[in-house]
Amino acid sequence: MILLALAAGGCQTISGTYDRVFGTAPVQKPAELVAIKPAVSPRILWQGSVGGAEKNVFFPAVSGNVLYAAGASGPVVGFDAVNGAQSLRVDTGQRISGGVGAGGGLVLVGTPKGEVLAYDRTGKAIWKAQLSGEVLAPPSVAANVVVVRTGDGRLFGLDAADGKRKWLYQRATPALSVRSHAGVVIYRNAVFAGFPGGRMVALALANGNVGWEATVALPRGTTELERVADITSPPVVDDRQACAVAFQGRVACFDVLSGSSIWGRDVSSVAGMSADARNFYVTDDRNAVVALDRTSGASIWKQDRLFGRGVTAPLAFGRYVVVGDFEGYVHFMSREDGSFVGRAATDGSAVISPPVALDLTSFVVQTRNGGVFAITVQ
Repeated sequence: MILLALAAGGCQTISGTYDRVFGTAPVQKPAELVAIKPAVSPRILWQGSVGGAEKNVFFPAVSGNVLYAAGASGPVVGFDAVNGAQSLRVDTGQRISGGVGAGGGLVLVGTPKGEVLAYDRTGKAIWKAQLSGEVLAPPSVAANVVVVRTGDGRLFGLDAADGKRKWLYQRATPALSVRSHAGVVIYRNAVFAGFPGGRMVALALANGNVGWEATVALPRGTTELERVADITSPPVVDDRQACAVAFQGRVACFDVLSGSSIWGRDVSSVAGMSADARNFYVTDDRNAVVALDRTSGASIWKQDRLFGRGVTAPLAFGRYVVVGDFEGYVHFMSREDGSFVGRAATDGSAVISPPVALDLTSFVVQTRNGGVFAITVQ
């Protein structure tokens, strides 16, 4: 059921599972959409296009009042977050495999050749950095440091002014791992990242020094396939705890300063999770959306009527929890009990990355065919 492919570095990857989650036609027959009685009325606020993603997973990025998105053939487009007017369009002249990162006056994307391309807000090229492997994840930037993850499992800290390397973090990669497009989370001058083998690390943003390492999930089983326990989505971090979820593993939370364990619960996920003030929301590897108590990890509710539909990680959006699926539908669930309260259609192609909040009243999704849709509720 899971397709194996050779990665560029020579290790095998579970690409089939990840691709099914983010939009390739599922192997198993997907669940039919159930009829719902809408309690909310979603509508398309504006829409644009950046070109198809092909086999890549592109994460749109918001900086100020601009939403940036990219397509595989090389365009990077900035949209006004309110009305969708194009404020920027850059033709990079290269294939793009990772992006977009935005902040500190920079717009950043990565290429299959391991290059990071940096532009200013007007579209002027600022610098280009050559790294050790393909860039699949969106670069992150804060405090004049750009953090980039490469396909060979390394994290690079680059000077935001000129792209020169400031630090490098690397760790051994298992023989079999999930091909991941997940980036890192920068929070209060620390970098949080999950890795193959179920490990999460906290690094100092300025120099890459390790603050702590923690085990989210331990590999189990007798075969290499059974022992895959990779973190393939960004952690969720706040003032108190840093949390992550692993494929064939669990959700676990750790003290943000010390890395000591707070709680853990068995949940397997490739897509990832999000949080609000009360709960964590996780899309598991059977496309069920699960709500867990943020303090203890106790189960609150489970919505399993989207089986096989390539469901994205959730977005906690006010009173709702929002996900996209492989047919381009965006589903709204009640934060209280997980019941469906609304649904919106996009262009019929897969929503390939988690919805991204624009503000308190709207969010954006990007589809496999390159559609960018800002959605609001009434």
